[in-house]
Amino acid sequence: MKFSLFVHMERLDASQSHKSLYEEFVALCEIADKGGMHAIWTGEHHGMDFTIAPNPFVTIADLARRTSRARLGTGTVIAPFWHPIKLAGEAAMADIICDGRLDIGIARGAYSFEYERLLPGLDAWGAGQRMRELIPAVKGIWAGDYAHDGEFFKFPSTTSAPKPLQQPNPPIWVAARDPNSHEFAVANGCNVQVTPLWQGDDEVQSLMERFNDACAKNPEIERPKIMLLRHTYVGSSEDDVAQAAHELSVYYNYFFAWFKNEKPIAQGLIERIPDEQIRANAMLSDQVMRTNNVVGDAEAVIERLKAYEALGYDEYSFWIDTGMSFERKKASLERFITEVMPAFQE
Repeated sequence: MKFSLFVHMERLDASQSHKSLYEEFVALCEIADKGGMHAIWTGEHHGMDFTIAPNPFVTIADLARRTSRARLGTGTVIAPFWHPIKLAGEAAMADIICDGRLDIGIARGAYSFEYERLLPGLDAWGAGQRMRELIPAVKGIWAGDYAHDGEFFKFPSTTSAPKPLQQPNPPIWVAARDPNSHEFAVANGCNVQVTPLWQGDDEVQSLMERFNDACAKNPEIERPKIMLLRHTYVGSSEDDVAQAAHELSVYYNYFFAWFKNEKPIAQGLIERIPDEQIRANAMLSDQVMRTNNVVGDAEAVIERLKAYEALGYDEYSFWIDTGMSFERKKASLERFITEVMPAFQE
């Protein structure tokens, strides 16, 4: 099982500048690259200081000059916000800039906040349908002289300019949860990204079962890869681990506040959630965060990851966005690289 870093700029309040957030983001990516992690993933979001990532290809172009080994992935571009010709060309240029290290993760998107602003009236179903039309079209444009007459896009014969360095194209990953999304990804020769979010290992196993079922329904397709994305923290002591569990509880309370899109938002920041409200949310309690996410000392983390490897996951992505300080993120990532990853070396 390979290991990667999943990372954005993020803040819960205005105490830190965007410039310093980016410098910290780059520092974490450089640690991952020098530490031998297989890939670095960063996504796309708009108007949200909770997850600052307006164009992953711009970020990847910068990381291409600051890293040398890790693959660089979009984790993920939001399909309904892209025209296939534009996505094909920008991704191909990014692949050239990073010397063929690009992976492309694509998702339908999760936040109605973004749908309201970029495509008013869009819902998750419509976003999923756009993704299903987008991916084959992008592949066709990369192949060249491709015309399209679909529900959402119509254009005459077009070839990507430029074409990607990787041929026939960079690996494509589809963010999947329900069985239909798994089946679409596998049938179209795409790898699969999954995350149980705040849920426990029962969901990790269920996601693998959905993937295996999709592979079984498409026996003529070479089995693609599957990546598991989880919030992770490698602690130095019991108190350190307990603090991380609480920080994750805070993070997920804000995640759901953004997802529900019900609280006031000003200057890209959502209204603060009172501490007593966070501590009263049993579904996202400190203990739930510690039990369900991969939070513990190195030995405990290794044990959890060995179980995921045994289930058949090809890649485990260390999701570092947690609302905690840069120093705590950095220390946890360095412990992961030095104390956890060696247990998986051949």
